[in-house]
Amino acid sequence: MTEFAWPVRVYYEDTDAGGVVYHANYLHFMERARTEWLRAMGFEQDELKSQMDVLFAVRSMNLEYYSPARFNDSLMVTVKIINLRGASMMLEQDIKKENESGVLCQGKVRIVCLTASSFRPCPIPTQIQQLVKL
Repeated sequence: MTEFAWPVRVYYEDTDAGGVVYHANYLHFMERARTEWLRAMGFEQDELKSQMDVLFAVRSMNLEYYSPARFNDSLMVTVKIINLRGASMMLEQDIKKENESGVLCQGKVRIVCLTASSFRPCPIPTQIQQLVKL
């Protein structure tokens, strides 16, 4: 799967006093898209933990904000792998208004795979690596 897109609607609770999406809420939108991306490939995060003793954690994140989203906007949040290593992957995530091309917010997110029982780095499961190969 080279790129995944997940729709998000902006609710009143997502906005700040200025009437635009509060900056931290873009992180929530990106997290939901990453979870749904895994789910679309057949992997539930709670099952990865209970059955394979692995979990994914954000190691680092860099965001650029270009234009605001507002209440009731329909957004599309994408997930795309730009680098895959044994125990980590770098993702690029864009947030756009649905049916528009301009990027509102872009994030580069380094995700690491950890052993759930010890929180130590471990290889990304082969089943996932095979589905997300560049």
